[in-house]
Amino acid sequence: MSLDELYEEVRSKFPPIAEAADRHYERQFGSEPPVYPYSWFESLANALNLEMSRGTDPRVHRDLLAHLERALNSSEKVFQCLDVAFVENLFWQVPTAKAIPYWQHLPARFKALFEAFHHRTPVQ
Repeated sequence: MSLDELYEEVRSKFPPIAEAADRHYERQFGSEPPVYPYSWFESLANALNLEMSRGTDPRVHRDLLAHLERALNSSEKVFQCLDVAFVENLFWQVPTAKAIPYWQHLPARFKALFEAFHHRTPVQ
């Protein structure tokens, strides 16, 4: 699977969070569609961060996170994008109390990538 294919899959299978990611993307990068998917996956992480901060039940996004975790195996480019643009931006400025439920539901591979980059969990 290519990054473009993953981008299209996420948009078609998870429209509410994809639309939220679009709004984050537009605020930061403008209204042109993303040429470089990394920036959109960063926006997806930011949309999830907002959901966390609002106290949205993490089970709402369980299928999305599982889908993205499975995509880690599809290609090195997808892996790098999800690692750098998505996982590294998760939990940014999310209060610990709001992060805990999401951390508990986060797939193990994403937890490992997060900890490898940040050298801590978001709930410490």
